[in-house]
Amino acid sequence: MSIHKKSIVVSLLALVALQACGKSGTESEIKAKDAAQPAASSLARSGRDYVYIVGSSTVYPFATVVAERFGRGGEFKTPKVESTGSGGGLKLFCAGVGVDYPDIANSSRAIKQSEVDTCAKNGVTDIVEVKIGYDGIVIANAIGGQAVDLSRADIFKALAKEVPGKADGELLENSYKTWADVNPALPTVQIEVLGPPPTSGTRDAFVELAMEGGCMSVAWIKALKKSDSNRYKAICHTIREDGAFVEAGENDNLIVQKLEANPNAFGIFGFSFLDQNKEKVKGAMVEGVTPTFDAIADGDYPVSRPLYFYVKKAHADVIPGLRGYLREFTSERAWGEEGYLSDRGLIPMPDEERAALAANVRDLTPLSMASE
Repeated sequence: MSIHKKSIVVSLLALVALQACGKSGTESEIKAKDAAQPAASSLARSGRDYVYIVGSSTVYPFATVVAERFGRGGEFKTPKVESTGSGGGLKLFCAGVGVDYPDIANSSRAIKQSEVDTCAKNGVTDIVEVKIGYDGIVIANAIGGQAVDLSRADIFKALAKEVPGKADGELLENSYKTWADVNPALPTVQIEVLGPPPTSGTRDAFVELAMEGGCMSVAWIKALKKSDSNRYKAICHTIREDGAFVEAGENDNLIVQKLEANPNAFGIFGFSFLDQNKEKVKGAMVEGVTPTFDAIADGDYPVSRPLYFYVKKAHADVIPGLRGYLREFTSERAWGEEGYLSDRGLIPMPDEERAALAANVRDLTPLSMASE
């Protein structure tokens, strides 16, 4: 290796080790920096010359279409996007700094303090949080299945490991077999729900928004939130393990296939995936509201959540194309009200929020949550 090549590689390693911070500037200045940075050619020799993204299966379709659009520009390689689940993606993301570790982690929930702490222990600091929009969590069944209107109390009673008895404070092992057992207004069909594993951000959001929302309809359990928060969470967040709920992995396509094969079963996934498969599955109403783009955008649909991705600031000026990918994702043509991501089911944020977040991304403003 020539002295010149060695010096470039050493410089890159130093940048990673020191977690070099990207400087803000005008659009033209940033584009010039992307084009001129020596990392683009030297990283190809030292290990990686493309953006590496992991994480949420819900955010995956959005990240993939942005990556494809960005890659068409021809200046940089198309980013590599893997669907590993939110928890799994953040675990990989927090494992270290450098070309062996992901640059971005997609997540269908906000990063946890424990994950920030793990990142810090492994030298991953100055994490940039990018909220990208909103999504609804749907309970869907096959087009030919029965249409239902579920309350969050119905969802909790159908899927909780333990359910309230007749007396305050009494909990019983969940013995409900059919939806009609839960609520006489629902069909007399066996409860079978296909859902994501514990590593999924969709699972986290589902238990918090749907299960806990129904759990709080029971007065004595709601009171536990202040008096015994651990017991409260155990009751509200623990899903039954007797076969009524089936962990179907991170592959939402597999859930759709199983729903088509069994019209009596229901599946849990993000609205964007429902929207992409509306010829095969339909979403159940929740408390009288059908999961639609407008209902989620207006806040009427009760089971909705924000979506995110997280970026290592230390990689911004080391990984070729990373800044460019961030610009593409946060452009109005992508995440705007008329952007191509809304065509894929992403619910855009209000104009002012998008503008503020785009500025944070341009300046690579780190997450304010401090590690302990």
